Amino acid sequence: MTRARSTGRPGERPLSVVREDRRRGPGNSLEPRRPGPVEPAPRADAAAPGEADVLRARLRERTADLQRLRSEFDHYRARVRRDRRAVGEIAVANVLTGLLPVLDAIDEARAQGEVTGGFGRVAEVLEQELGALGLRSFGAPGDPFDPAVHEAVSCTRSDRVERPVCAAILRPGYRVGDQLLRPAQAHVAEPGPPPPGQA
Repeated sequence: MTRARSTGRPGERPLSVVREDRRRGPGNSLEPRRPGPVEPAPRADAAAPGEADVLRARLRERTADLQRLRSEFDHYRARVRRDRRAVGEIAVANVLTGLLPVLDAIDEARAQGEVTGGFGRVAEVLEQELGALGLRSFGAPGDPFDPAVHEAVSCTRSDRVERPVCAAILRPGYRVGDQLLRPAQAHVAEPGPPPPGQA
C-alpha cells in the first residue's frame, strides 16, 4: 500500500510517496516473504533410456524413408529424360521416313545425270541437313548379306563367293542412330555352283 505524505498546505501536491509492505511472511509477522528453494526445470533433452531408443528408431526410419524417396525421384527423373529422348527420336524418324521417297528420286535423277546446276546444290544441302539429323544410308555391293538390314529382291548362286553377299544394291537402306528406317534392297549371290544351263 502506498500513501502520499503532504506538507499540510491546501492545494499543494504531496512531496513524497512512502511505500509500505503489508505482506506477511511465516508466522504472520511483518517480515517479507522469502522465496523457497527453486527446483530446476526438467531438461527437454533428458529422456528416459527407453524413449531415447524409440526416438533413434524413428530417426532411422525417417532417414530410410527419405533415402527411398530420393532414389525413387532420381529414377523418375532419369525415366522422364529417357522418354523425352525416345519421343524426340521417334518424331525425327517419322519425318525422315517421309522424306525417303524424295531421296530416292534424287538418286534416280543423279543416276541419269540430271542433278546439275541449282538443283544439284539443293540436293546437296538437303542431304547435308538430313545427315545432320542423324540420317545414314547403307548398302554397297560386296557387303555380307544380313537379313536384318537387307531385303533380298533376287538371289543367284555363284562359285566366286564363300558366303551370301550383296551382289548389287537396288535401293539403299537408311537408319537413324540404331533405328532402322528402311532395309536396303539387294541382289544376293550365294555360294554354290550355278544351276545347269546358267552361266
